[in-house]
Amino acid sequence: MINYLGLALAIIGAAIAVGVAGMGSAKAVSLVGQASSGLLSEDTSLFGKVLILQLLPGTQGLYGFIVAIFVLIQTKVLSGAPAEISWQQGLLYFAACLPMAIGGYFSAVHQGKVAAAGVSLVGKKSDQSGRAVTMASLVEFYAILPFLISLLTIIRIGG
Repeated sequence: MINYLGLALAIIGAAIAVGVAGMGSAKAVSLVGQASSGLLSEDTSLFGKVLILQLLPGTQGLYGFIVAIFVLIQTKVLSGAPAEISWQQGLLYFAACLPMAIGGYFSAVHQGKVAAAGVSLVGKKSDQSGRAVTMASLVEFYAILPFLISLLTIIRIGG
């Protein structure tokens, strides 16, 4: 009889990585979208400048998705013949997904706040959109770090 506990732990980890990071991105993109809509109701010519600010906090959800795909590839779930992995190895996959889930959520939410403030800056001084994007982009570093930790750990577990 095949023991699926390890595989289940790995899949749950993947789901948490994509789900929690995605929730952070959804919350943040929504926040920036609300701020942008208010601004665009007054000046539609600023659409291109605020669109970039709205897109930035969506990357964490994408990073979570990539982490989940790597887990599914490593465990051969996507090939249709899942690997039999021990519960210890499944727990390692689960733990490897946590940095992306937690770091992705919080960096997305905070990047959304910075980007929403950037929308306000663009509304007052449209020539400062580059600075607003730069400030919001700096928060991205704290999404990239957990993404890399999760991804490198997943690769190492499978290797």
